[in-house]
Amino acid sequence: MARAMTKITSATTYTEEEEKGWATARTLAEALPFIQIYDREIVVVKYGGHAMGEEATAKLFASDIVLLKLLGIHPIVVHGGGPQISAMLGRAGVKSTFVDGLRVTDNATMEIAEMVLSGAVNKEIASWITRAGQEADVRGVGLSGKDAGLITVEKATRVKKDPDSMIEQIVDLGYVGEPKQVDDKLIRTLIGDVNHDYVPVIAPIGVSDEGQTFNINADTVAGAVAAKMEAKRMLLLTDIIGVLDENKELIRQLTVTEARALIESGVASGGMIPKLETAIAAVEAGVEAVVILDGRRPHAMLVELFTEHGAGTLIKAG
Repeated sequence: MARAMTKITSATTYTEEEEKGWATARTLAEALPFIQIYDREIVVVKYGGHAMGEEATAKLFASDIVLLKLLGIHPIVVHGGGPQISAMLGRAGVKSTFVDGLRVTDNATMEIAEMVLSGAVNKEIASWITRAGQEADVRGVGLSGKDAGLITVEKATRVKKDPDSMIEQIVDLGYVGEPKQVDDKLIRTLIGDVNHDYVPVIAPIGVSDEGQTFNINADTVAGAVAAKMEAKRMLLLTDIIGVLDENKELIRQLTVTEARALIESGVASGGMIPKLETAIAAVEAGVEAVVILDGRRPHAMLVELFTEHGAGTLIKAG
């Protein structure tokens, strides 16, 4: 790469571009303590359907994942794809219903969900990572929970109260599963390969003991993988800034106890409840901390991991 030549004297005034170079150097120096904290540690990143955004956003995400790998971190990507599934179901004329944020999944829906998640979305994310890391030979490897018995599931059920009779009823979600077991051998083989820099990219599809394919909530998969891999951090990239208090202000840090209190008081509602529940379960299973942050903001992961103030809401043990 060609370099501009500047004659250095005691009276030299640097150009705007040169000042940017000095600013970059200062940023790298300030990040050093945090880089050392995460050296050779595992970071599980849940890349949500809404956080995927446009192509430019996807490229930035892939570049940041490559940077994490080159800094000595082992990133593992677990992705969703709800909006993409909904779009494909709409084109196929298949209507969706949801219970507690989970898509009721019949045979037709399951076929489309697997096609979208394990096919188009998974391979596209893996491809973006490979392209972003081609100069350094960092490669995204697309997987689903069905590969090498990665994720064994059991059928998920939900209980709802009838608002009139207050009688609890079991709701059949169809082919929606919850992780029962994560077999980490394949993931550890990939990230432990000293000759290659592989980044596992996992689609939230699993299989039961009987061989039936199930759709799984991607947050839940990320939590299960992070727990099994004893991750240093789990990052839940979504389309909101983080957890908000009753005044709609960002909460920078929560204990598990405080997170539960937000759910019980109703301050946390809607889609934030399952995210907090996933974070709580992951922390209690051994993950050091979980962070909920806005994946649409460029370099949100880098700000979270390598700066003192972070970028979202961090949940850890009390």
